[in-house]
Amino acid sequence: MRLSARSRRALFAAVAGTTLVLSGCGKDDNATTAGASSGAVTLGFVNGADTAFHTCLQKAVEQTAKSEGAKVYTANSHQNSGTELSNIEDMISRKVSALIVQTVNVDALAGDIAKAKASGIPIYLTSVIPTDSTDILGAAVVDLRKVGSLDADWIRTDAAGKDVKIGVVAGAPGAASDLLVDGFTKELPAGAKVVANQPGMFNPVKAQEVAENMIQAHPDLDYAFVANEEMAFAVRKAFDAAGAEDVKIVTVNGTDEGLAAVKEGRFSATVANSAMVIGETAVKSTVGLLAKPKVDKIANIPLLLVTKDNLTKAPQYCPTS
Repeated sequence: MRLSARSRRALFAAVAGTTLVLSGCGKDDNATTAGASSGAVTLGFVNGADTAFHTCLQKAVEQTAKSEGAKVYTANSHQNSGTELSNIEDMISRKVSALIVQTVNVDALAGDIAKAKASGIPIYLTSVIPTDSTDILGAAVVDLRKVGSLDADWIRTDAAGKDVKIGVVAGAPGAASDLLVDGFTKELPAGAKVVANQPGMFNPVKAQEVAENMIQAHPDLDYAFVANEEMAFAVRKAFDAAGAEDVKIVTVNGTDEGLAAVKEGRFSATVANSAMVIGETAVKSTVGLLAKPKVDKIANIPLLLVTKDNLTKAPQYCPTS
């Protein structure tokens, strides 16, 4: 899967999830009201989808806003760029102090930034950052190409120079998935051949269907790279049902369930990029930057390749209740 020229120009780095979801264009009259006294900071959080990542990200945003004495309105764009822009417009109409946005895709990002700039409301991004960061308040960035490359490095070591066949179950085209797959495929060793590359749309049902077709077409598959753990569980189920228990799966997230799958051998490796850390960083940085103390504009979220050998080092992925 290849990034468009437009997307390459738009991005410097990026990431690969909801509790309070707004109806219609994203209105929610029951917003989390932490420290909602007169004059309190108000944040508009526009989430991009409904995967475990996005659910945990929103929970972290809400909990951290409460601890920071901020009020937060939330909306979910459900992977629709038109809904995303409507959600942002709704947040602007509420006159929030700042926007925090987990974008649907990089093509939507330019419109988001332009809309926020025109309204005079600062925008803080989670996961992605434009090459020119002049018009954003800041960003909490996960280097998704690095995430993909870490999984590819594990395959490089495990394959030990042998010729191997690999299947890729990507996410939804655009933003996170394209960057993950790009980083993965470019880091593979010379003897590794990607024989199938299909989108699972970050949907376990779709991912299982893709995996069933993939293993039928390539029964001698050695490895699979799957763009998140939710899909990876469905892929594992499809492979096992086809008698392909030996196919090794590498994936992304670092959830409790994912770490358990690594411990049990259902996944060979996962790359931990904590949704909790991203959400906490976004809110604390936004509040800090609004107050204009010395706060870094760009925060790089740490990554860790997790295998059976270092499970205890994985960061907490999702906030507790």
